[in-house]
Amino acid sequence: MADPLSPTLPVIRTPRLVLRPHRLSDFHDWRAMFLDEGTRRFLSSPRPSEEESWNRLLRYIGHWSALGYGLFGVFDRADGRFLGDVGLADFHRGLGAEFDRCPEVAWIMTSAAHGRGYATEAARAIHDWFARTHGPQRTVAIIDPDNHPSLRLAARMGYRPTGECTYRNASCVMLARAPDADVA
Repeated sequence: MADPLSPTLPVIRTPRLVLRPHRLSDFHDWRAMFLDEGTRRFLSSPRPSEEESWNRLLRYIGHWSALGYGLFGVFDRADGRFLGDVGLADFHRGLGAEFDRCPEVAWIMTSAAHGRGYATEAARAIHDWFARTHGPQRTVAIIDPDNHPSLRLAARMGYRPTGECTYRNASCVMLARAPDADVA
């Protein structure tokens, strides 16, 4: 599989991680994450077919050329192992102008990466990168109300609840982060 990525796309390095836009060669590791029941227990979408997975990965890759931002693949800096996705995107969810006009943060980590602080490290890095490259902006998120680890991470990143919604027949907490939000 060819990986025609521009050399100008960002790569972020943290003490333990490398974050970079997805490549086609990430497909099998990335899809395995979405098929793992431990990882997907709070996702509102059904198990994706191979075709749906492929199209979703292409959408993630396309964000970069269309918007100049998107989801980063998260990799272990020591061994290159795929750990998850973290980034900002425009998903056009139809949740209203106060939500849909803002970049939406998203994170999902492999089961093996849970509880190690990788999501926090990656989320801090992408918020810093986004503010430097696109200017401070209000950002939003939706999270399953039972996903306590994600809600805690959102709070650490400065996200505050703004309401509730139903997305794909699942209840969600809507959150927003002010451009000048404090990060814990």
